[in-house]
Amino acid sequence: MSPVTRIVHGMRRSSNWWQLVRFGLIGALGFIVNLAVYTLLVQRLGIEYHVASAGAWLVAVASNFMLNRRWTFDARGERASQQAARFLVVSLVALALSQVLLTVLVEDVGLSKVLAQGLAVAGAMPLNFLGNKLWTFPRSRRLRS
Repeated sequence: MSPVTRIVHGMRRSSNWWQLVRFGLIGALGFIVNLAVYTLLVQRLGIEYHVASAGAWLVAVASNFMLNRRWTFDARGERASQQAARFLVVSLVALALSQVLLTVLVEDVGLSKVLAQGLAVAGAMPLNFLGNKLWTFPRSRRLRS
């Protein structure tokens, strides 16, 4: 089944919507962690904003993997190392997108670095969810509605 067909078919299942809600809640927590670490690195430690963004991302992605693996996708029965590698790849693609968005928002639009980081991370979220749903945790058990 093609990814587009899987997405359309999956939108009919309430369990997928609950996964999206859980992913969003964990993403919100990861967003807070990311933004807090980023703000600390940029404003308190004076680290260059791209480097700070990558550092904040590393902290957030580690916690997000464990929470999504256990709570969102209930995929504890599968090999964590393989899932972690895939989660990392999806997260790196989302990071690349957020870095492009961050640069545009800071340098071209003129937003503050912290606001731009928040918008960039939020802009990469849909890609992140779909990548993890379809590739990282494809055989996860359906959540009870």
